[in-house]
Amino acid sequence: MTRRKRIFDLFFASLLVVILGPFVLWFAWVVWREDGRPIFYAAERMKSPTESFRLWKFRTMSVADDDSGVSGAHKAARVTPTGERLRRRRLDEFPQLWNILKGDLSFVGPRPPLREYVERFPEVYAQVLKSRPGVTGLATIVFHKHEGRLLSACTTAEETDDVYCRICIPRKARLDLIYQRHQSTCYDFDLVFQTIGNLFRRRN
Repeated sequence: MTRRKRIFDLFFASLLVVILGPFVLWFAWVVWREDGRPIFYAAERMKSPTESFRLWKFRTMSVADDDSGVSGAHKAARVTPTGERLRRRRLDEFPQLWNILKGDLSFVGPRPPLREYVERFPEVYAQVLKSRPGVTGLATIVFHKHEGRLLSACTTAEETDDVYCRICIPRKARLDLIYQRHQSTCYDFDLVFQTIGNLFRRRN
């Protein structure tokens, strides 16, 4: 990560913590009131081919002892009503401001992958993870809805894994590498504003 990009992340993450802090506390209280504890969900993700970190979100699913792989329709029954509302506008990702302040994430970059996919596709992620993972990015903006439709049609963990590995990983990687080749502060601003615009359109 360049020094300019890190300054960009620290400045805006700090600003958003001040502005959104009361809302984060409110959402935490709502999750606790409606779904109980734990309020947050911490999942292992990779920020480089060899370095992992804990990615923080508001918990949106009922707790399960064995929870691995990406989410398809086979996990849909575990999504709580509160979690569905938070997911619809990506409000469950507000706690990732902490990850940005720590330096685990940037605002813009590839979404951080699970360890199992980095280990299964080392050549892909050796390239993709040359960029610091982000909360949003080109692949998120372009492919997120299509990925959701593909995975929502999968009824078993095996089918979800097959579709994700065969279709989603290669397509997102191509988009992540396009971003990597063209990354700049202006481009990051553009992708952030596109993300905000998509959230408002989704709300409407």
